Amino acid sequence: MYGLTRATLTLIGVAAAGLLLWLATQILPEDPSAASAGEYWASFGVVAAAGLVIALSQLLGGWTKWGWPRISGNVFLLGFLPALVVGGWILAAQEPGDAWLGRHVRGWTDDLGLEGLVNDLELMIPAIAFGIGLVFGLTFDTTGPRSARTKGVPAAGAQRPAATDGDGRLEEDRRVRLEDGDTAEPEPEPTPRTGEPAEK
Repeated sequence: MYGLTRATLTLIGVAAAGLLLWLATQILPEDPSAASAGEYWASFGVVAAAGLVIALSQLLGGWTKWGWPRISGNVFLLGFLPALVVGGWILAAQEPGDAWLGRHVRGWTDDLGLEGLVNDLELMIPAIAFGIGLVFGLTFDTTGPRSARTKGVPAAGAQRPAATDGDGRLEEDRRVRLEDGDTAEPEPEPTPRTGEPAEK
């Protein structure tokens, strides 16, 4: 059942991602270099959403233990943020026209001596946008299903309640009194049903 569910949701995710990629091509003009800054970012934002859909299809398919989704802080900080900064830098450097962001990022890239590397990656910008969305989706995890706890069985790490006798006195208190020299026999406990003293 698990394999079938994951396979079905993967198929749905692939179909949705393909639809988003097609939609991204409809936003850009036939000549991408003639696109406005708004068209450029809208198009690659949709491409990034396609990557996110693929990751979420796996999350919803149960590969991370089912349960409620949550964001993994470590993956977000160490995985997604570097991908966003580097990938976003490359996308901004390839922004068409003379918009403020693209112009400044290209100037900073030239100052750092990275212009050749960034220009080499020009053909990969759709994959970079897709990857940013995919890595963001991978920051999500699930807590796993809540396990049913058997009645009367304490949870792991829980302290067992102290044992008491019939009148509420702790067995530990009785043991300490006997160790201190009180050798008197404890009074017989009444039986639960009759209330009569228990026979020795």
